[in-house]
Amino acid sequence: VQLQASGGGLVQPGGSLRLSCAASGLSLDNYAIGWFRQAPGKEREGVSCISLSDGSRYYANSVKGRFTISRDNAKNTVSLQMSSLKPEDTAIYYCAASTGGISRNEYEYNYWGQGTQVTVSS
Repeated sequence: VQLQASGGGLVQPGGSLRLSCAASGLSLDNYAIGWFRQAPGKEREGVSCISLSDGSRYYANSVKGRFTISRDNAKNTVSLQMSSLKPEDTAIYYCAASTGGISRNEYEYNYWGQGTQVTVSS
């Protein structure tokens, strides 16, 4: 089982990036999927997650209105569209899969990707 997060990079403030989480060895439509991030010197935090069933979504207050999480079950991927990026969004972003319901608690996630770096800087 492997999750692969991609799409990170360097972007100017106000710019956009689209992160993608691809899976091998499991079907993402059987899992709730979460995006987490960890900035240097800070704890990992839940950014957004999407349920396995009814498409319910959660967004941290810090990204609400700027980030959008979505599924493409045909491609077995989950994406995180990030817009109006701010320097404080700079972090390593991880995707994770949970057999439970939608949750921002990282301890409820069973599988993790390796992370992709997002840097927002002018």
